[in-house]
Amino acid sequence: MQDLDFVAANADIVGYSFVQKPTDIELLQRELQRRMPNNSPAIVAKIETSQAVRNLPEIIVQAAGKQPFGIMIAKGDLAIEIGYQRLAEIQEEILWLCKAAHIPVIWATQVLENLVETGIPSRAEIADAAMAERAECVMLNKGPFIAEAVTILDDVLTRMQAHQQKKTPQLQALNS
Repeated sequence: MQDLDFVAANADIVGYSFVQKPTDIELLQRELQRRMPNNSPAIVAKIETSQAVRNLPEIIVQAAGKQPFGIMIAKGDLAIEIGYQRLAEIQEEILWLCKAAHIPVIWATQVLENLVETGIPSRAEIADAAMAERAECVMLNKGPFIAEAVTILDDVLTRMQAHQQKKTPQLQALNS
């Protein structure tokens, strides 16, 4: 409860780890409303478990109707929970659902981690960072090469944005 008292006094956004179901959001909303009756801070729900993925539509409905709301795809915990081989598939489903609901997404967990720490990215990191183009935000961890990582991330995302637009379906005239 002390954390929520601090949030009420100092924060504009609440990051909520290990959200499982809509009632988790409802409880947070109730406690924030009690502390901040005239102001609802934004909530960013970290999606880290298979239960959260299953309940994501209901979580979005509960949260987004009451205050600004976003989703963080916490890829590290999520991969452990659902299995690494399903991570890409589940990330896509989360992105689709959030796009349909107009909910911003934060692409997180170890993005460009080697680059940030050593100054040299792995090929897999660059591919992962490129896929983040569809999210509204990418989270990088701090490290001695963070400035270089931001520059490279910007370059990769800018290039990928043009490629993503190429894949957007276009309506064409019928030839009848």
